[in-house]
Amino acid sequence: MNKLFFKFLVLLMSLSLIGIILVQVYWFNTSFKNNDEQFKYHVTQVIDNVADKLEKQEEYSFYEKINRIKDSAGKIPEKSDLFEILFVQRNTKTNKTIIYKNSITSEKYDFNGSLFNKKNDGFKSFSSKRLTEVYNSNNVIDNSGLNKSVMPDLKDYKDGTLDVLNKVQLQISYKDYASTLSIDERISKEKLRNLLKKELVDHGVNTKFEFAIFNKGSQTKIKSEGFSIDEDATYSVPILADNEGNEKYKLWVTFPNKKKFLLSELVSITILSIVFTLIILVAYSSALNQLIRQRQISEIKTDFINNMTHEFKTPIATINLALDAIKNPKIIEDKEKVFRYLQMIRDENKRMHAQVENVLRISKLEKKELDIEKGSSNVEEVIYDAIEHVNLILQDRQGEINNHFEAARTTVLINEVHFTNVIVNILENAIKYSPETPKIDIYTENIKDMILIKVKDQGLGMSKVAQKRVFEKFYREHTGDLHNVKGHGLGLSYVKRIVEDHNGQVYVESEKGKGSTFIIKLPLIN
Repeated sequence: MNKLFFKFLVLLMSLSLIGIILVQVYWFNTSFKNNDEQFKYHVTQVIDNVADKLEKQEEYSFYEKINRIKDSAGKIPEKSDLFEILFVQRNTKTNKTIIYKNSITSEKYDFNGSLFNKKNDGFKSFSSKRLTEVYNSNNVIDNSGLNKSVMPDLKDYKDGTLDVLNKVQLQISYKDYASTLSIDERISKEKLRNLLKKELVDHGVNTKFEFAIFNKGSQTKIKSEGFSIDEDATYSVPILADNEGNEKYKLWVTFPNKKKFLLSELVSITILSIVFTLIILVAYSSALNQLIRQRQISEIKTDFINNMTHEFKTPIATINLALDAIKNPKIIEDKEKVFRYLQMIRDENKRMHAQVENVLRISKLEKKELDIEKGSSNVEEVIYDAIEHVNLILQDRQGEINNHFEAARTTVLINEVHFTNVIVNILENAIKYSPETPKIDIYTENIKDMILIKVKDQGLGMSKVAQKRVFEKFYREHTGDLHNVKGHGLGLSYVKRIVEDHNGQVYVESEKGKGSTFIIKLPLIN
């Protein structure tokens, strides 16, 4: 995968994820603000309704008392005419004349009683008599005024009480009377609480509330126990205005759990949003991990192909040179040289075959097709056998292997062929990665029911990153275009799989420039 394209893809995915998270945050904030506005709207409606109901209930109570007084015995009202309205309209084209009369009278009730705290002038009940006459003749009105001898063509008579005037008169009386009372005489705490609770439930505001009535900025006795003013959660409305429109009382309502209530309305959709966001995060992480893994595999495969090409190129070139040499008439007559060149061809062919076998062996291990039969063996004898396999290579490099066998118990259940290959692979690596004369130390020791095998070299060592990945298939620490150390990243992968198949563990301790120590831990048998 192209490195630039990979970076662009990761950036695009990251920006998309950040965008989704930001949209979720924006949506949550917007929803919370909308809920806050709706809450404010509903609460304002509630306290307005409560203020209206308080005034109406007080007004109705007053009217009931007035009606009881009015209906009681001995209360004879005085009657008096207030005024009379006369309206005349004449159409000169049709000679149609309309005359409208309205006489308004009042009944005055005077009383003193326990209803009022001071003497009251009483109240008036208003009634009217209304007459409408229509004349189609032209002599309805003469010089002296209305001609009473002319009979109307249409006559409509109505009478009754003027409820509007009565109501206005009673409202004025009620407000004058109520203004002389204290707030605790007009409203009870429980009544106000019940009113607020009912209105809040009706408007879907099911949360704790506290309330208080203030008189010109001072708190009155009408308040709940936990009331306090909160700038973001307290709402107020004027109540019980007098006839002049003065509003000395204010009802304040506080919602101490407002934020929790608003969040509770969003909790279900928020949980779903978080769950889906987490799913997207997991999917993103998985996709990103796969992309990185694919890129690493691509790089590893490229390194593997380069290394394998180099590994095969040298023996193939050597074989070709040996064959060309044998064709030479001078060489073909020399049996000693022919045999030497044939041995070179055999050795190089053997090396290529060994590499192919390693690839096939790893493939079989992954498919669990490799048949590994185990038997009781002395692990130190297996190590000696592995040393013999690398002895020629070691002598060619003028290196040495020192044994420090201190284990008292050495019997393990292993497949001798495969475990020999494990030690050989580790020893070959130790020789290959020693730039100077190879010096290798092998240790054995017992820890409880385990035997530890340590192979220590004084070679190049490896970085922390390489230590974590050294047992991965095809992995080799990058050396640029240098191929001075041959290999294809399969040996240690094979080592790990064989050791784990023997119920053991293998790991490495290393420091760059100071060599490496491979440690194998195997269970002992009695």
